[in-house]
Amino acid sequence: MTEETFSAVLSGVRALSRRPTLFFGGLGEPLAHPRLPDMVAAGKAAGARIELVTNGTLLSRELGRELAEAGLDLLWVSLDGVAPDRYGDPRPGHALQDVVENVRRLQDLPCTRLPEIGVAFVAKRSNVRELPSVLRLSRDVGATRFHVSHLWVHTEEMLAEALYSQTLVPEPPRRDARCPFVAADAVAVAWDGSVAPCLPLLRSSTSFLNGAERVARRWSLGNVRERSLADLWEDPEMRAFRERVKAFRFSPCASCGSCSIAYTNEDDCFGNPFPTCGGCLWAHGLIACP
Repeated sequence: MTEETFSAVLSGVRALSRRPTLFFGGLGEPLAHPRLPDMVAAGKAAGARIELVTNGTLLSRELGRELAEAGLDLLWVSLDGVAPDRYGDPRPGHALQDVVENVRRLQDLPCTRLPEIGVAFVAKRSNVRELPSVLRLSRDVGATRFHVSHLWVHTEEMLAEALYSQTLVPEPPRRDARCPFVAADAVAVAWDGSVAPCLPLLRSSTSFLNGAERVARRWSLGNVRERSLADLWEDPEMRAFRERVKAFRFSPCASCGSCSIAYTNEDDCFGNPFPTCGGCLWAHGLIACP
């Protein structure tokens, strides 16, 4: 994300009537951004609470000190196990020890105010038995929060790791489905400034629903470099979408999956227009973000 794009985000934050949370993460590694401490400091100056999620591999003592001094409120660290050969599929086994030491060092920083530490755990068939050990390790590194999510299965090879086959819904429509993003009055902003009402719609993606591939097309109503966050938030199309999601009268695609309509978010058999949310695993509570 460029400085100009982030400045546009901050303009929107400053215009809000209540203190928001500015969360760095969701798609990508925040610590890879060379100006992250400056962005955290600018977000705090704009009146926001600042949180971020990281895999922890880049969390050096110096970067940790810069983030603490910038005013970071909550640092989520992704720990998917305690056995080196199971720790985070895309990361090398030796990274676990490095990450644990990186987080431990935060407690010894000479700062008047340290960020709260949270640990995020993605449960899979290969690591779910390590959950108690990860909880103990979390306390050892000073974590005060813990978060568990199912695995977001987005390749066929990952299907064997999923701890669920489908959502358990007794009869359609599911009335207890709840979008965590719409419920929190959230918006998601991509690196290029495009705005979506939730993280899943920020980009086109592939997932697997009831063993079959489901393709969800991205949906953005505009860009913060061209329209203010307030203007995008009040856009009639965005408002109408939020109302549909709050009512959640979408087809029960996550539990049904009996027709081809279930495997896109284009429309559904209840007549809802794009984007539809009946197959969204976030709304059904299977996938969660810290």
